[in-house]
Amino acid sequence: MAKVLIIIGDAAEALDTLYPYFRVREDGYEAVVAGPQARVYPLVMHEIPPGWDITREGPSYHLKAEIAFRDIDPNDYIGMFITGGRAPEYLRYDEDLMRITRHFFEHQKPVAVVCHGAEIVATAGVIKGKRIATVAKCQFDVEVCGATYVNEGCVRDGNMVSGRTWHDNHLYMAEFMRMLDAYEQVD
Repeated sequence: MAKVLIIIGDAAEALDTLYPYFRVREDGYEAVVAGPQARVYPLVMHEIPPGWDITREGPSYHLKAEIAFRDIDPNDYIGMFITGGRAPEYLRYDEDLMRITRHFFEHQKPVAVVCHGAEIVATAGVIKGKRIATVAKCQFDVEVCGATYVNEGCVRDGNMVSGRTWHDNHLYMAEFMRMLDAYEQVD
């Protein structure tokens, strides 16, 4: 069974994470959850309540990372999903995650990115010249790293597909699944 990495950390957004986790498994891929350490991580729920201008964060489910970033051999995986939420704010400083992310782009393996996950690919230096969707508050992060911010629910550029928030799961995940299927047939 081909394996897909699911990147999480403390305060990863629950819907950004759980929909892709189950969607990948639904199509017969092994979803391998990875974090800075192999342990249980608390997920959070993000929403903008009616009348609010900013996101409210609340506690949600928990998810266990089976493997630490330092122990990952990216050659063992055909795809990578990078979740959103608050986690990418600190995950982008993990050198092992940067190594893994760069591998997926160097080898043109499928990568899906949602919401603040854009901070990880931006920091890894792999989006220069690319188009990427992300939550509006990450527009600066992607543009300062040389990418073009696109306010759409599904943006594919080469081996990367991206979406703005969990509201777009049904759009960009469908494309990600097509990418995984095509990569597996060629590989």
